[in-house]
Amino acid sequence: MVQETRLTAHDFIYPIFITEGQNQTEEIKSMPGIMRFTADRVIDEIGQCVELGVKAFAPFPNINEVLKDPMARESTNLEGLYLKTVADIKRQFPEVVLMTDVAMDPYSSDGHDGVVDPDSGEILNDPSLEVLGQMALAQARAGADIIGPSDMMDGRVAWIRRILDENGFQHVSIMSYTAKYASAFYGPFRDALSSAPKKGDKKSYQMNPANRLEALRELALDEAEGADMVMIKPALSYLDIIREVKNHTHLPVTAYNVSGEYAMIKAAAQNGWVDGERTMMEVLTSIKRAGADAILTYFAKEAAEVLRRG
Repeated sequence: MVQETRLTAHDFIYPIFITEGQNQTEEIKSMPGIMRFTADRVIDEIGQCVELGVKAFAPFPNINEVLKDPMARESTNLEGLYLKTVADIKRQFPEVVLMTDVAMDPYSSDGHDGVVDPDSGEILNDPSLEVLGQMALAQARAGADIIGPSDMMDGRVAWIRRILDENGFQHVSIMSYTAKYASAFYGPFRDALSSAPKKGDKKSYQMNPANRLEALRELALDEAEGADMVMIKPALSYLDIIREVKNHTHLPVTAYNVSGEYAMIKAAAQNGWVDGERTMMEVLTSIKRAGADAILTYFAKEAAEVLRRG
């Protein structure tokens, strides 16, 4: 009666990895229990999740290296793996919410979220916006309900909003990665997509983990540029940031319970050091308690099964 925070399956957005091929699944070694799915098998996975009450999904593509180039051209190929799979999912499950990822790194031969200057190695902000805008537009055309710009380029929310509106996609929302920290917890995700930077790191455009007030500055910018929702990533080591942002906005706040956070719980549970199920539910509850209205989490399906059991 007096419990203040309650999880439901509707709180979850399930990140899901897709890869080339047919009728195949491949476990990601650094993320026990998480698979790469071929396009036909991802339909089965989503169907199972819908039965459990999970209705929102964030697909990410594992793009063949031969299709990658410095300008991420494969990202706008409507017949390519990602956009074709998005369209297939929406055709078979029109009721689900699809959040698509806008960043160059899955498609870039450089492995960075933006355009890399070939001479200096610097990330070129404004040329990156051109690529990201066309990427968002292609995803909207494929059926995306929410665009998730994870690139952290300056001005990208306003740029994408303008491109979408000019092309008749006013109804497509933007969930901005508002405070995306340059975190060590992303390693398993980069394994899943083979998308680690070929040179350097992402500290020039992702946030310093030591900074709190910077998140509020990023929030103010995203609100002014037209974001519909805001995200904090990672979640578990940034519960204070989730609460800080929640206290300063009327927009929905989401948090990304990232791959490293997932992996460390799974590893500890496999070694018998913690009760995996209880730890999972405690972590997800803490993220919601901190102020998250929705949680992107690889635990979505497993947690939904626990919640169904009651």
